[in-house]
Amino acid sequence: MALWRGISDGYLWNSPTLLKWGIAVTLLALACASCENRRGADTTTPGGSGGSGAQGGSGAQGGAGGKRPGCQSSGLAAQPFGNHERAYTAGSILPSHVPQGDLDRAVLDFHAAWKTNYLREGCGDGRRYVDVHSDGLTFSEAIGYGMLISAYMAGADPTAQTDFDGLFRYFKDHPSAGDARLMAWKQDQSCADVDGPSSATDGDLDIAYALLLADEQWGSSGGIDYRAEALTVIAGIQTAELRDGAFLTLGDWVDGGEYGNATRSSDVMPGHFQSFAATDGNESFSRLLDASLGMFASLQSRHAAQSGLLPDFIKSPSDAPFPAEPYFLEDAADGAYGYNACRVPWRIGTYWLTSGDTRAKQILDRQNAFIREATNDDPRSIAAGYDLNGAALPDSDYSSLAFIAPFGVGAMSDGVNQAWLNDLWDVVIAMGTSGAYYEDTLKLLSLITMSGNWWTPADAPCPND
Repeated sequence: MALWRGISDGYLWNSPTLLKWGIAVTLLALACASCENRRGADTTTPGGSGGSGAQGGSGAQGGAGGKRPGCQSSGLAAQPFGNHERAYTAGSILPSHVPQGDLDRAVLDFHAAWKTNYLREGCGDGRRYVDVHSDGLTFSEAIGYGMLISAYMAGADPTAQTDFDGLFRYFKDHPSAGDARLMAWKQDQSCADVDGPSSATDGDLDIAYALLLADEQWGSSGGIDYRAEALTVIAGIQTAELRDGAFLTLGDWVDGGEYGNATRSSDVMPGHFQSFAATDGNESFSRLLDASLGMFASLQSRHAAQSGLLPDFIKSPSDAPFPAEPYFLEDAADGAYGYNACRVPWRIGTYWLTSGDTRAKQILDRQNAFIREATNDDPRSIAAGYDLNGAALPDSDYSSLAFIAPFGVGAMSDGVNQAWLNDLWDVVIAMGTSGAYYEDTLKLLSLITMSGNWWTPADAPCPND
């Protein structure tokens, strides 16, 4: 197993805090190099191997493969942050003007700031939560993001597993009233469920996916059986939030009416769907993956031919999908590219980078062409929301990391975007911390991807597999 590239670049020795992390990761990498095979005999994975490209993960288009058993716990991070052993799909790019070690260091620095600002202990012994700083204490969305971040930063952050387990325990303390396998979407400052103790689909998806990452990182034979817990959440999603294998509802509270035939664009997470299918051997999520990408292609062709942008909310998702009307659920931008849909380039981008699915690249290419032309290749000119015709939304003439950072992931789809990607990286780094949970969290998740550190549980082997 290769040593962490960042250590060889020497950057970790520049600060005492990062020095501790660097030593820990060196020891973990050396130990993992001699680990016994921690998985059973059945190691079937979806598809074939991806081509070589920018550093990161590997994979192949579509396909579920067979069930995958969990890893045995060893106390080690099997996929430490900065371990660039797998390549993103052929033709993808990383920022080219910054050495790999500096890319990784920038992520580590921002991750440290993010933890200081947002990760909290509380609401019970051994519990962790992500403080959203307003509108309550936290959301299931934030818990899912925190679990993803902890899993991806393992090996560099010595408390990553402790943080992950604390977030997991918080999740378990707040079951949805609709389906107890899922999470109640919001809690207040007293740690109590509020505003209807039902689920929000995006949080459940990220929680399940993060548990699969945790199985690959730390194994499932310790205090928490991560894989079994992931399968429980996946089963809950399939029962309570997946409609006829064709689209995801807004949450387990939806049982029909005007919300029964609608979905969020930001709930389309093809990489999650692929990993769920590979884990439980159920074809429902493979069908969902195909249907979701088809839905996006239809929306781009019929409703966003100039911009390629997707709306926050989509009606009739499985039959001639179209944008929701204003105030369908949240605000005037419900049918526009707003604070939900801004995550789409990141969600579709991570799938393209680790799968090579050309359907995802086509979605990204249309968005990249639009946003580059609309901004004259100036990332600071990205508006905080657009109509699907490409016009900036009213009162959107300000820079928001929630919109800028995900476009950085989308730009990785093709070498024609190299200078644009380099500028996006520089602007995202220069913007520092925003003081807003949502913006800073999307920045961190985008930086993890842009630096080549995203991988999927479907393609991550235990040591010596």
